[in-house]
Amino acid sequence: MSDGSAIEWTDATWNPVRGCTKVSPGCKHCYAETLAERFRGVPGHPFEHGFDLQLIPGALELPLRWRAGRRIFVNSMSDLFHDDVPPAYIRRVFSVMTRASHHQYQVLTKRSARMARLAANLEIPAHVWMGVSVENQKYTTRIDDLRRVEAAVRFLSIEPLLGPIEDLDLTGIHWVIVGGESGHGARAMDPAWVRSIRDQAKASNVKFFFKQWGGVRKHVTGRVLDGRTWDEMPTPLRVTGARLAIVR
Repeated sequence: MSDGSAIEWTDATWNPVRGCTKVSPGCKHCYAETLAERFRGVPGHPFEHGFDLQLIPGALELPLRWRAGRRIFVNSMSDLFHDDVPPAYIRRVFSVMTRASHHQYQVLTKRSARMARLAANLEIPAHVWMGVSVENQKYTTRIDDLRRVEAAVRFLSIEPLLGPIEDLDLTGIHWVIVGGESGHGARAMDPAWVRSIRDQAKASNVKFFFKQWGGVRKHVTGRVLDGRTWDEMPTPLRVTGARLAIVR
């Protein structure tokens, strides 16, 4: 967990769960697994057990200690809706997010069906954004699960983008992030795939964020698309009575 993040669309990361298991092709070169496994067997290190899934109760209240509001990516090193994370523990995470309402939270999962099922019994305040990862056309079914979740902001992380996604149904979606895979063995991303998703987002009046071209040297390939960067995000929250709402 980190107060500060190199991820372009967030300010900080919070990991009340660490570790995960692969569930689809987008996981093949998981950056989190690569990082965690470097420290397997190092006594006392947070990743002494590598990328094995662990609940970290001691990290639960970290957002309450951060006084200034931040955008917080929840479980950058795991998946909150992994089958091995008990529903009671997930409720504890949401309780902290409700209490620490001066932050915005970005909850992202590939386990969309479990998220949709459990969300029916969760209170999801407006400052908690709910999203799914989609790497190619096959996994657009996750978007249907996301639409079943009552959230003020629903978003897609289409990263790593591994193939074209046409006829993208963005009904009920507020934000789309696109990025290429980076690091050793990175799979290539066709610029035409990116432009198609951007154009579909614009046609649907959905915010579009282009994170990176990726590749082995992502700092060289950068994040410029058609002469500019694309940094659109849902607009900030404002207080309306006792609740928070998105300013459209």
